[in-house]
Amino acid sequence: MPGRTTDLVRLRITLTTFFALDGFVFAGWVVRIPAVKAQTGASNSALGLALLGVSAGAVVTMTLTGRLCRRFGSHPMTVVCAVLLSLSIALPPLTHSVWALGAVLCVFGAAYGGINVAFNSAAVDLVAALRRPIMPTFHAAFSLGGMVGAGLGGLVAGSLTPTWHLSGLTVIGLIVTAVAGRVLLRLDPPAAPEPVPEEQGGPPRSQPRTRALVVTFGLIALCTAYGEGAMADWGALHLEQDLDAAPGVAAVGYSCFALAMTAGRLTGTVLLERLGRTRTLVAGGATAAGGMLLGSLAPSVWAALLGFAVTGLGLANIFPTAVERAGALGGPGGVATASTLGYGGMLLGPPAIGFMAEWASLPTALTSVAALAAVAALIAFLTRRAARS
Repeated sequence: MPGRTTDLVRLRITLTTFFALDGFVFAGWVVRIPAVKAQTGASNSALGLALLGVSAGAVVTMTLTGRLCRRFGSHPMTVVCAVLLSLSIALPPLTHSVWALGAVLCVFGAAYGGINVAFNSAAVDLVAALRRPIMPTFHAAFSLGGMVGAGLGGLVAGSLTPTWHLSGLTVIGLIVTAVAGRVLLRLDPPAAPEPVPEEQGGPPRSQPRTRALVVTFGLIALCTAYGEGAMADWGALHLEQDLDAAPGVAAVGYSCFALAMTAGRLTGTVLLERLGRTRTLVAGGATAAGGMLLGSLAPSVWAALLGFAVTGLGLANIFPTAVERAGALGGPGGVATASTLGYGGMLLGPPAIGFMAEWASLPTALTSVAALAAVAALIAFLTRRAARS
């Protein structure tokens, strides 16, 4: 028993490291989007089309990674995808056309989608074994990594070219993967406890109802992950292009968002235990909607930064709660469905923002984040009884 407890602690620390690495690498890319956009001469709509490469690569790989995790295990797949992610981050600044950028972003998206399915699957197994809602803490590590990556990007934006910056992230990523990967490969996935019977408060046995609820939580994840993707890919550009912020200040925008999200997720377990899932989802969606209206429409940089922070605080626990609940209802299949819908929203959101910005304006396009956050809160409220929160 002591040995099993030690293994669970080591597994939790190791998975946390991979979540943080993912956020760190991803943020390193997003804060250099303005520079890469200028380098390729892309318009807003062209950049949106190039960003669609991330979505295409990720969606295809997510389905494949789910199957590979079932065959080879989520731990080996996490390590393999981490290596691919670290290598692919160096590719975008090497391009000089929109089409080339879209192609390399497809590779980057494939690695990004793969690692997210792999380590979320591993985390769900651990959550089930521990019987505590600790999923937000893993996503807090992703947010913390994003905050550090964005902060570092802001510091080096004026002194390092995107090529040198992102190549450095490749080196860091490979070193972290080599150290943490050795530990992860030595640990077996924990055995999940037996499911709780329905008469004792377990998930409903009606398969159509269960599938419907899983899709519902997937839609909640999609609505809020859309906002995360939009903030990552367009937040800095909004501050720099629409509010005349310096590149370093613009990079701080995503850092504020990531810091607030990290703080929200670090307290997520306590929040879920005290408020329950429905109240957490509804309050989070409403808070994010208000924050994003301020962030997108504010006339000053500092007001926009405040809006970004409030948005991050609101969105913090919605995605991990939705994925965890889908897993409790539908098992591994439920996790796969909700994760795919959620990350689909994160990856398809930025291209949608780009097209809307071309038709109207970037601030107007960003208000769609507030609209979808409100929709997520409404769905959670309307399905509160069926979801048994």
